[in-house]
Amino acid sequence: MVGLGAMPGYGIQSMLKEGHKHLSGLDEAVLKNIDACRELSAITRTSLGPNGMNKMVINHLDKLFVTNDAATIVNELEVQHPAAKILVLAGRAQQEEIGDGANLTISFAGELLEKAEELIRMGLHPSEIIIGYTKAINKTVEILEDLVEKGSENMDVRNKEEVVLRMRSAVASKQFGQEDILCPLVADACMQVCPKNPANFNVDNVRVAKLLGGGLHNSSVVRGMVLKNDAVGSIKRVEKAKIAVFAGGVDTSATETKGTVLIHSAEQLENYAKTEEAKVEELIKAVADSGAKVIVSGAAVGDMALHFCERYKLMVLRISSKFELRRFCRTTGSIALLKLSRPNADELGYADSVSVEEIGGARVCFMPLFLSNRHDFILLTTFNSLQVTVVKNEEGGNSVATVVLRGSTDSILDDLERAVDDGVNTYKSMCRDSRIIPGAAATEIELARRLKEFSLKETGLDQYAIAKFAESFEMVPRTLAENAGLSAMEIISSLYAEHAGGNTKVGIDLEEGACKDVSIMKIWDLYVTKLFALKYSADAACTVLRVDQIIMAKPAGGPRRDAQPGMDED
Repeated sequence: MVGLGAMPGYGIQSMLKEGHKHLSGLDEAVLKNIDACRELSAITRTSLGPNGMNKMVINHLDKLFVTNDAATIVNELEVQHPAAKILVLAGRAQQEEIGDGANLTISFAGELLEKAEELIRMGLHPSEIIIGYTKAINKTVEILEDLVEKGSENMDVRNKEEVVLRMRSAVASKQFGQEDILCPLVADACMQVCPKNPANFNVDNVRVAKLLGGGLHNSSVVRGMVLKNDAVGSIKRVEKAKIAVFAGGVDTSATETKGTVLIHSAEQLENYAKTEEAKVEELIKAVADSGAKVIVSGAAVGDMALHFCERYKLMVLRISSKFELRRFCRTTGSIALLKLSRPNADELGYADSVSVEEIGGARVCFMPLFLSNRHDFILLTTFNSLQVTVVKNEEGGNSVATVVLRGSTDSILDDLERAVDDGVNTYKSMCRDSRIIPGAAATEIELARRLKEFSLKETGLDQYAIAKFAESFEMVPRTLAENAGLSAMEIISSLYAEHAGGNTKVGIDLEEGACKDVSIMKIWDLYVTKLFALKYSADAACTVLRVDQIIMAKPAGGPRRDAQPGMDED
């Protein structure tokens, strides 16, 4: 007779391997998923808006982050729960698509799920909630188009005033009170490198770096590219320079295979040394004869080669990073040669001048350059009391711009960098679609008001879901008011009263704690930022609500090995 212990399990236990987890039903799967998402949105929600609080996050590599940027917070948290991960992915998609609004995406999705939990407890099925939410988001998109400011679709992306107007709210959400200093800097840098067709503006070419010391008011924009090293040798300034780039270094080339040279006398040894010397001189002289005044090396610069460079009055720069070298070649229009040889005229780059100067205790090398049809990008560069090289362009046209950021600590500089990054991403978005809608929670209250009216016209159970979707919009003014230390109920009720009277542009003035017209406060949001944030939130919420079972296999392998302490982020 077979004992009961030897009997196979029943149901799903008999189908899956030992060690699996299986959760199903409303209580185990749906409500637990909603709970996890609510916890995540509760973390990001307090960081929403200009008065958002900072989070101190220490990641698995012991690196410290002090920021109110939701994208950075959720990336460094390493969220494990599968449902909460869906919200993280929605925030990441928003960050990659627009570059701003990740916090709104995660917080709003969490609020939608919280309202969905209330509906489930009332007796609605998740499918009915999803249908209602889908109708609500489609209606929201229609209402958003009505709220667009008339005339904002026609914009000159080279008009600084218009650019700053659209950029202010994005930068202020990261650096409240500093937007009047940061926005003009970012706008200047973006406009300098904006191509003839603004739709081709590329944010990937933006490189951010920081300079410790001073304050934000010391920050400036330099028209040029900055390299984090001083010129090699004694020549520190060259005017109207042609530039030759050698990726393999400036030194005598070694043979492919090992060779042995037998020398029998001192005379032979002297002749051997002279031959090597003559060969190096011949190569350097060939470069000088081609018209080049600056040599850029991608690897080591030999002592003998440097000696002859000095003799032929050639300035030598060394760029060890191959990515930086590629960027330099695109900027100056030069072609990187594999080994030291005479470059052709079309392989040479050009700069108006190359000079070593000092900015805030760091010696830097400026390179104003004239470009015709080159790639464009901003380089935001770090100086940590280093000698660095800057490629400048005073002639205008396609060029590189460097925003020199100053601050007292690394954490402050990191946050300034994120604010600049948001500003540049906003510029890219406005190059594609410059339409604006009222900010300061004016849009959200109007959406809530109109959606509630829409829900009353609907029949069926999904009207409850639409009404809850409309209520979810109150999360934005409530959070903004709470983060600023104001009474949320008073603010929301006065906003509803104003909007019911037809003042659809009335939002919250956080400084005075009152409701004001956003056109007076000049707080506008980009239409595309709000559109994508709300769409991603609704999609994420519906995806989580569609899950009714969670089946987890036993994790593979043995115990996880912890990262070694002291490792850097690379």
